Amino acid sequence: MKHITKTKGWNFNWKQEFEEIKKEVYKLTIVNNPSIIQGLLSVTIEQDHVFMDLLESAPFNIGKQKIYEGVAGNLVAYACKISFQKGFEGFVAFTAKTKLIDHYEKTLGAYHFKNQRMIIDSQAARILVEKYFKT
Repeated sequence: MKHITKTKGWNFNWKQEFEEIKKEVYKLTIVNNPSIIQGLLSVTIEQDHVFMDLLESAPFNIGKQKIYEGVAGNLVAYACKISFQKGFEGFVAFTAKTKLIDHYEKTLGAYHFKNQRMIIDSQAARILVEKYFKT
């Protein structure tokens, strides 16, 4: 956690996320280099769905010069996979920045529920899991 700080280019306080007892934090790494974090995901397991609290690509995976494409999509797909494993049929909810609502509808198949809340349903979740976790 000492390398995941705002001074190192990360936008969120991941130490705080990690310390919250009801949140689960996952890291995305690549097979041949598990020590370098490509992105992070924080979720809360609710009664009937997974809520994505935070999701962030590593600073070097943002913008035109990013090293890897699909980091965010991979992390969202993982949240969907957790939802299926917990018996929630893939349902995932999250709060979107207003300017990204259309983007999430197109890229994730999420639908705009209310205010800034978005939901990924079973069908969209299955598509994401199959895309990122080929079995």
